[in-house]
Amino acid sequence: MKKDVIIALDFSSKKEALDFLDLFPKNERPYVKIGMELFYAEGPEVIREIKSRGNKIFLDLKLHDIPNTVEKAMTVLSALDVDMVNVHAAGTKKMMRAALRGLTRDDGSRPLLLGVTQLTSTDQQRLEDDILIKDDINDVIIKYAKNVKESGLDGVVCSPLESSEIHGECGRDFLTVTPGIRFAESDIGDQSRITTPREAGRIGSDFIVVGRPITNADDPVKAYEKCVSDFLGK
Repeated sequence: MKKDVIIALDFSSKKEALDFLDLFPKNERPYVKIGMELFYAEGPEVIREIKSRGNKIFLDLKLHDIPNTVEKAMTVLSALDVDMVNVHAAGTKKMMRAALRGLTRDDGSRPLLLGVTQLTSTDQQRLEDDILIKDDINDVIIKYAKNVKESGLDGVVCSPLESSEIHGECGRDFLTVTPGIRFAESDIGDQSRITTPREAGRIGSDFIVVGRPITNADDPVKAYEKCVSDFLGK
């Protein structure tokens, strides 16, 4: 699968998101991520509007509930014709398999389905103090990635720092979609495990998710194009 940069549309309204996308030339339709803020504010209509423009969509809702609830929710999301969705791998293999069943349409087609290993805002201390997991965070992430693969999903959302080892453990075709991307000169914000687009490409990320370094840039289109160039090693 071709590597790509996904822009996080972390806006609170459809108008803000569409105004941002209007900055791009009509022949340039970047892959975008719609997360909780925008989806909860605007609902499915924002998905339909952006899909009608020709953009691919990663719907980032990180479902985590009992298997039956997740299965039914995925059936609804599958009908929106998004390109990628995700669940929390901590929800167990039973939940992830239920998500896969719900997402798969009658004709066998479905969006890509990913499992979130650990949020990029989580570090070793938070893992131990807040979640009471005493194992090394890298070991936890690799275990979760293996659970995701065994459940039949397409890949994981993880820090770019873990991409290479996850590919080593789960195979090169197992996707790694990595947030926590910042340009070298950017503020890291609330992220803990981060890297630059160029480094993420070098160590094996298949997709990178980039928000504020692009959306808050003085020239977002230029920032996006730099991000793509760096990630692809041009």
